Amino acid sequence: MKTLYGIQYLRAFAAFAVVVFHAAERAGEHFAIGAAGVDVFFVISGFIMWVISDRRPITPQGFLLDRVKRIAPSYWLVTAVMIAGAMAGLFPNLQLTAEHIFASLFFIPMRSPSSGEIWPVLVQGWTLNFEMFFYAIFAGALFLPRHLRLAFLCVVFGGFFLIGVLIHPTSPALYTYTRPIILEFLGGVMLAELWLRRWIAGTSLGLACVGASLSGFAAIFLMGAEFDETICGPLAMALVYGMVSLEADGSIGRVPLLTYLGDASYSIYLWHTLAISVIVKGAGLLGLSATTTIGAAVIGGTFLGAVAYEFVEKPFRRIISRASSKNAELARRAS
Repeated sequence: MKTLYGIQYLRAFAAFAVVVFHAAERAGEHFAIGAAGVDVFFVISGFIMWVISDRRPITPQGFLLDRVKRIAPSYWLVTAVMIAGAMAGLFPNLQLTAEHIFASLFFIPMRSPSSGEIWPVLVQGWTLNFEMFFYAIFAGALFLPRHLRLAFLCVVFGGFFLIGVLIHPTSPALYTYTRPIILEFLGGVMLAELWLRRWIAGTSLGLACVGASLSGFAAIFLMGAEFDETICGPLAMALVYGMVSLEADGSIGRVPLLTYLGDASYSIYLWHTLAISVIVKGAGLLGLSATTTIGAAVIGGTFLGAVAYEFVEKPFRRIISRASSKNAELARRAS
């Protein structure tokens, strides 16, 4: 798939927003709207998966295996770090049970014994429970002819959403999979279909979509308004649609730093809270102001994520890629 720089920049933007959200929260300040970076991630996920599946043939099994290889190794490593830290007494508020660790590692929604929230050991990993759910449904769609896949996704996601509306399930798994936020993946898929059909806006309308989205997020922050996926989902969709429209019109060029941060966004998302925790504690001992603490935490969290991208995520990818190539060669020879 050709690199879409607008999508890369949005991934960087979403990761940065989440980092600032957590840095402010740990420093006793508020930047709640930064959590909307997750909504942008979910729309982008739906967009990218649909475009990839359209551009190259892929089996359902191959799709799921590729996604697990991409998502799981780094996540498992960070989770292992959290478990080791908790056992060493570094995270006194983190309570561990074998059942919760198992559920965390295998993307099964479960209430945390530490907080009662439906969170894995690595709290931000809650979004990966949604990602894996989306990947499983998307893999099911790949069994169907191309012209039936979108309808299948609409029926399945719409059905789960309606279950949530009508039944209000209380079990962690069903409650998770029936939340309105799942429709953001479907929204991304629909935007991708519009993009593939070249049903996209021109420069003016693209700028208007981006401007309206950013203005909406800014208004929520400035007014301190309540928000959830029913508000942030449409804003995220407008942002993604506007960016890909501008890119199609040739209005977006390559910015190396933003492109790199987009590439590293997954590692930044996974690892940043570890650096933030250390920096906030250190800043408290030094008596630094909240603003200085947040700034240092944001820089530290982003830096740790970039380091993890270079020395964890990329090496994992190379190892997995070599292993896959070797297995494919052995299978070819055997046949």
